[in-house]
Amino acid sequence: MDTQSSQISSSQGFTDGQNSAAKESKLSDSFLSSSPVSLIQSPQVNDLIHWRDPKKSGVVFGLSLLLLLSLAAFSVISVVSYMLLALLCVTITFRIYKSVVQAVQKSTEGHPFRELIEKDVTIPPETFRKHVDTSLTHINRALKQMSRLFLVEDLVDSLKLAVVMWMLTYVGAVFNGITILILADILLFAIPPVYEKNKTQIDHYIDLVRTQVNNTIAKLQEKLPGAMKRSKTE
Repeated sequence: MDTQSSQISSSQGFTDGQNSAAKESKLSDSFLSSSPVSLIQSPQVNDLIHWRDPKKSGVVFGLSLLLLLSLAAFSVISVVSYMLLALLCVTITFRIYKSVVQAVQKSTEGHPFRELIEKDVTIPPETFRKHVDTSLTHINRALKQMSRLFLVEDLVDSLKLAVVMWMLTYVGAVFNGITILILADILLFAIPPVYEKNKTQIDHYIDLVRTQVNNTIAKLQEKLPGAMKRSKTE
């Protein structure tokens, strides 16, 4: 009886472990599907960064780069104020122009922005709650990861974070946040078409680097006691 009960308890523990692993996998998949990575992988953004429509991609790239360069030269308040002022100048000028044309032609077209004014721009409560729930999922996920890394649940992962933070200190000494965003914007629109043209060669070198990194991590895991313990339990 004791042997049967122990077997039953061990099988239940194994089943619970599988269920928890499956649940964690589902949470990870749902997190990735709602993360910014899924936004980059969306068809619209994918077409933009691959320059399927050069005019549209050029406009988006030019405006985003202009905005970042403006933020690098001026304060956020100044950039926002100039943008809103420019928008007001355009709309007021167009409104006056249409009014003069209607007065000369004696037409009754009405307000030139009537369709936009009558358009519903309010946010539905369901949409707002959906975005709040998505944001809460990201926040909880980030808090869980921070707790796991800073409390050293896995020594290897915490060491990886320490190395990344150490490297970022050197990056921060050379670049500021706006400069990094400008470089990221340029690379976002420059790398995809280059990779698409030279996919075979780039994949070959990426595989070599990945193999080297995996071998180095495996050697480190063999020397770290926390990683040895984790590999034995797995």
